[in-house]
Amino acid sequence: MNYSKNVQLLLVFIIFTALSHPVLAQAVDSNWKSELKEQLQLFGHRNWILVVDAAYPLQSNPAVKTVVTGADHLEVIAEVLAAAEKAPHVTPEIYLDTEIDYVPGEEAPGMERFRSQLQQMLRDKKVEKVLHEKMIAQIDEAAELYQVLVLKTNFLIPYSSVFINLNCGYWTTEQEEKMRELMPD
Repeated sequence: MNYSKNVQLLLVFIIFTALSHPVLAQAVDSNWKSELKEQLQLFGHRNWILVVDAAYPLQSNPAVKTVVTGADHLEVIAEVLAAAEKAPHVTPEIYLDTEIDYVPGEEAPGMERFRSQLQQMLRDKKVEKVLHEKMIAQIDEAAELYQVLVLKTNFLIPYSSVFINLNCGYWTTEQEEKMRELMPD
């Protein structure tokens, strides 16, 4: 009986310690789709939504909100793109790491399959590739003024993150440029 009581106390201690430590307490958010929907309603042009692999760092800037999805990487990408494309007020601009094309499949098991599936998913979309470090710097710069939502998956393939910059859905860059040309200096 004394052994059983000690085990119970140990379990209570472990649970309390885990819940009081932020890294251990970071649980999977099964409501990540609701979070995406809510944030997308608030977001406008210049906000970012990132779908990232497990190694993506937790950023210290309070404007960067990270949600651990626990969901399949490609599923999260598809869900984000579908939601952004349905939203009438924004349009997604997609960025990938340049490095994605150079990671050898034998060094990262599953990379070839992932690249193929991602390419199929993005086949009709304009995609820009940027070096990873430049992409991170761009996100850091954006977070100085705008909110960033990071949807983190358990994916274990390097350079598989998808960075989505939201642009205005009803006013294009070309329209903005034409209007600016008409304005006096």
